[in-house]
Amino acid sequence: MDDLELVRRVVRASRRGRSAAAACAIVALLLWPRHAWASDCPGRTDVIATDRPDTTNSSLVVPYGSLQVENGANWSIRQESQIFDASETRARLGVAPCTEVLVDVPNYVVALNGPHSSQLSNLTISVKRQLFPERASFSLSAAAGFGIPVGHSGDSGPSYTPYVQFPWSLDIAEDWSVNGMFTVTWLLNHTDHATIVEPTLTLEREFGSKGDLFVEYIGDFAARDRATNIVDVGGAWHLTRRQQLDFHLGFGLSHAAPDGYVGVGYSIRIDGLFGRSSLPAGIGFTSDGPTSHR
Repeated sequence: MDDLELVRRVVRASRRGRSAAAACAIVALLLWPRHAWASDCPGRTDVIATDRPDTTNSSLVVPYGSLQVENGANWSIRQESQIFDASETRARLGVAPCTEVLVDVPNYVVALNGPHSSQLSNLTISVKRQLFPERASFSLSAAAGFGIPVGHSGDSGPSYTPYVQFPWSLDIAEDWSVNGMFTVTWLLNHTDHATIVEPTLTLEREFGSKGDLFVEYIGDFAARDRATNIVDVGGAWHLTRRQQLDFHLGFGLSHAAPDGYVGVGYSIRIDGLFGRSSLPAGIGFTSDGPTSHR
């Protein structure tokens, strides 16, 4: 099959997902914050808020003019295979108030033994918009992106992966919050396509302004494959206002899920790349600083 025919099939297969992507874009435009709301979105004086280590992404965007780079590595056991993957790099750039562009660098997955094969994940480019920024106790974002295969992607061959996603967070008590995310991903390849729906739900407890712990449920549901159900626990520690160390571990609740895994990560945010900075030079991390609401 030539590249032109592949593109034609991808376009035809993606038509089912266009309505959802269009709805996401329309909602984001209708709820586009007015100029007065820009100060309610994250600023450079806020503590770093990352999309890791849990699967549930942050409902907050990075500040305007800031570049945030998140990295990690995992070791897992899946169906008698030991698997190591790194570097899980995600770069997030605040391109406008309440808006960021995300780039997921291809992640290398190495099968150390067993039946699974090594592979390289897609290069994914996305846009994320924070909605309702004026509501202090509740936050919601809308994201849409497209994954492009760049190398060997496993036995099923390369797949294009457009998706839409809605992460949210609700404060329920002092230092306690409930976070969640709803994602729909379309897998589009040479011969077929599939839709995956992934809901997540997280209970998080913050400890002062520097640390947090969480427990999370993750589900993956596809029409023709077995459902994947996972429990994930972990936490994060802020070395400074702009740097974070994290860890997580989890186990599967269904046969299709991994037997278990453990991972660690490091994230850093660089402010003031463009736009006017609201952070005085030399300011440090203080114990009474703002918390890292997701």
